[in-house]
Amino acid sequence: MIATRPFCSNISRSFRALITGAPGSGKGTISSRIVRDSGLVHLSSGDVLRLHVKQGSKLGTKAKDYIDRGVLLPDNLIVELMISEIDKLSNKRWLLDGFPRTIEQAMQLDMRQKFDIVINLDIPFSEIKRRIEQRYVHLSSGRVYHLEWNPPKTPGIDDITGEPLVQREDDKPETVDARLNIFQSQMTPVLEFYSKQGILKTFSGTESDVIYPEINEFLRKVLPK
Repeated sequence: MIATRPFCSNISRSFRALITGAPGSGKGTISSRIVRDSGLVHLSSGDVLRLHVKQGSKLGTKAKDYIDRGVLLPDNLIVELMISEIDKLSNKRWLLDGFPRTIEQAMQLDMRQKFDIVINLDIPFSEIKRRIEQRYVHLSSGRVYHLEWNPPKTPGIDDITGEPLVQREDDKPETVDARLNIFQSQMTPVLEFYSKQGILKTFSGTESDVIYPEINEFLRKVLPK
């Protein structure tokens, strides 16, 4: 765990939190529980990007051009997209998910918006690989199955439609290691950046049901009354 300082001082009634963790670490599950129990507004970078593209906003049009060309969005554009939504949440309590993903994005964002806390999910890569590599989906509906925790009634077949399940390319064993290595190389300097600010809190474990009560207890202590 990266060392941190106490969080309880100098937190305004608004509250700005970031949650981060490797693909398959359970960010979605943990985020939904934080929103449910703490009343924070959930702000997902993926949702923001899809919304702007769908609405055809100026930033969304720029983003679509990169997406259509199969090119990563430049850091300054994704920062502007997120700031455009963060600005709408002035004096509210919110939880940002999925951004920033690089030290360049973190530094640009920091000049425009400060966090009160950064929640980092530290899940062993061996556990993440076990989660991801056994995950299958029904593409047209988005239903997700897991061979261990939520298996289909018939192996390889969607319970509702009877259509075949597939494994996403990103979930195949040969690509999981690469994804995790990229995440680690990109996020290590980001976590160090927030650690130096004294706002990083890391929660370690292998099960969301065990980790979340610790996060919930922490938030109960630091959220402004």
